[in-house]
Amino acid sequence: MRFVDEVEILVQAGKGGNGCRSFLREKYKPKGGPDGGDGGRGGDVVILADGRRNTLLDLHFQRFCRAENGKHGKGKQQHGRRGADRTIHVPPGTLVYDVETEELLGDLGRPGERLVAAAGGRGGRGNMRFVTPRCHAPDVAEEGQPGQSRRIRCELKLLADIGIVGLPNAGKSTFISCVSAARPKIAAYPFTTLVPHLGIARVDEDQSLVVADIPGIVPGASRGEGLGLRFLRHIERAAVLLMLLDASDPLEDDPLRAYGILLEELSRFSPRLAAKPRIIALNKIDLPLGRARVEPLLGRTGPQGLPLFFISARTGEGVPLLVRHMGDVFRASASRDHREPPLREAGET
Repeated sequence: MRFVDEVEILVQAGKGGNGCRSFLREKYKPKGGPDGGDGGRGGDVVILADGRRNTLLDLHFQRFCRAENGKHGKGKQQHGRRGADRTIHVPPGTLVYDVETEELLGDLGRPGERLVAAAGGRGGRGNMRFVTPRCHAPDVAEEGQPGQSRRIRCELKLLADIGIVGLPNAGKSTFISCVSAARPKIAAYPFTTLVPHLGIARVDEDQSLVVADIPGIVPGASRGEGLGLRFLRHIERAAVLLMLLDASDPLEDDPLRAYGILLEELSRFSPRLAAKPRIIALNKIDLPLGRARVEPLLGRTGPQGLPLFFISARTGEGVPLLVRHMGDVFRASASRDHREPPLREAGET
């Protein structure tokens, strides 16, 4: 299935029904008066976070969404029916923006959350509503109001506990396939991963973690080089970042140098992203060059005093210890986020 994480659509709410101009004319009721009913309100365009969706693919092929118009009022005090709402289903984690003003209309972070993207027009009043002590037979009714119309942009940010960050060919896809049932494409060349992947990693009987894998980040990704800029937003919601480094890279004498490159690109993209708790893991220690590179680092700490983990995603060596540490850091992060006010996104006031 094709992965689509950003789409623009035009939404049009329903027009309100017109009020009715009518007078009661029945036998044996010589003093019949105005009896025109009100028009029904137009339907709303509602965006609903649906836990069964994981892509915006449906909206990619349907760029215009319209709600039903309200029905007109009728005589004998019959009010028009309200127009049916139009519900658009999106994955949890979708942000909705007004394209013209760039205003954030809503953040649908949890399944079941809903947002009225375009409100239906008010129905017009029938002439029975205009009766006054001085005007017993008003011959006037209102037209229904037009529904709201706007162009919106939906952006998907995946909801994950752990975000995997690494240079191309660092073994991110192999790692997520090792700790979960996810089966991304794995090959011995850069940019094998072209779309984000989610997997569920089991820590113990009481805890599981949602892990997100994004395409590899290259130097200059924050300026649009490679694929990183487009997909970095998918780890903005992650509580913890796993910095996965290739210990067997023949072009680098120091395997920790990649950590500095990744951190710099994260900082340029979003200071908030770079401030998240981080875990450093050196992968591919099953290869002779990788094993030789990590031996001098055994028992040492990494940058900012972070512990170093040495793993082989292909053979599973060191992976259980790393997954347990991921669970510990995530629990500590969740506890901290519960005590402290959340950081604001860029553009919030």
